[in-house]
Amino acid sequence: MKIPIAKPYLTVEDAQSAYDTILTGWVTQGPRVQELEENFAKYVGSKYAVAVSNCTTALHLCMIVAAIKEGDEVICPSMSFIATANSIKYTGAKPVFAEVDKNYNIDIEHVKKLITSKTKAILIVHQIGMPADIDAFTQLCKEKKLILIEDAACAVGSSYKENKIGYHSDLVCFSFHPRKVITTGDGGMITTGREDYYNRLKLLRQHGMSVNDRVRHTSEKIIFEEHLEVGYNYRMTDIQAAVGIKQLAKLDMIVSERRKIAQHYNSAFKTVSQIEIPQEKEGYFTNYQSYIILIKPNGKISRNEFMQLMMDEGVATRRGVMTTHREPAYKEECVGISLPQSEYYSDNSVVLPLYYPMTKEEIEKVISVVKKIFNF
Repeated sequence: MKIPIAKPYLTVEDAQSAYDTILTGWVTQGPRVQELEENFAKYVGSKYAVAVSNCTTALHLCMIVAAIKEGDEVICPSMSFIATANSIKYTGAKPVFAEVDKNYNIDIEHVKKLITSKTKAILIVHQIGMPADIDAFTQLCKEKKLILIEDAACAVGSSYKENKIGYHSDLVCFSFHPRKVITTGDGGMITTGREDYYNRLKLLRQHGMSVNDRVRHTSEKIIFEEHLEVGYNYRMTDIQAAVGIKQLAKLDMIVSERRKIAQHYNSAFKTVSQIEIPQEKEGYFTNYQSYIILIKPNGKISRNEFMQLMMDEGVATRRGVMTTHREPAYKEECVGISLPQSEYYSDNSVVLPLYYPMTKEEIEKVISVVKKIFNF
């Protein structure tokens, strides 16, 4: 029995939607993309939503509309997928790495110490779907006259103080990669409440084109587009959006089922002394995009040994979230940087299988193997 770490929940309905869209002959960015954007904005409670090719391109465009440029600094966690920092580097700016707290999210007290005259923005990450403290960072950005950007790649369907992630800030980025809670194969979304951001994001994702293809092809009059600035080909296709529309309609159900699986794990592992389970703070609602445990380093089994033993038993795992400052691409410029908390969590944490639909037998096997390894 081989249990994967994750798998997307894709149905015949999703496939039919893609099939039907292909037969319309409109397969690039068009009416289905617009429908997905409207549905997504309504779902999270944002005024606008802009669909793009993936979350990395979403982050890049947010840096541009936020006027981040060469010589600027943007504070972000090192403990995040490398795309977080890369999106800053794309503009020529410098990512300044901050520590994380016990919930794997960026530590505001450390952030305060890193702010300089060059700091232009703070990029928070809702790691593994667990919301960061948005209110605290919003207040800090107001005080210091900084821009707040949310990397919500993992957080679609999560909520903070009774509002969906995507509601709170002017620039919030989501991912629809297959490892996420819902998927369009690949793809991303930006939500914003600012009309100026919205208009420029749409412009930049399609080569700086003044009129998009959908408007031109549906017009009864000849329209010639202009290219108003150097833009990018960061578009989502209508085929992807057609799948996304169906996936979004199932999102709340999927999150509910994922949370039930997580609660099974929490109940089973809370008395296993060698591990720590994730903690959801009051007022925070996580989609459990990943279920992560921390293996205490003073035990008899190391994190890597645990992962191998799980593999031997037919259960896949993944290491905890990477630390960008220790990756070869960043090591040279990060000489002397020490982030002990981030390194501790990264080196001793493990992601366990969690997906929908996960059978009762699969859940019980994961639990029994973990307990067997720790002799519990």
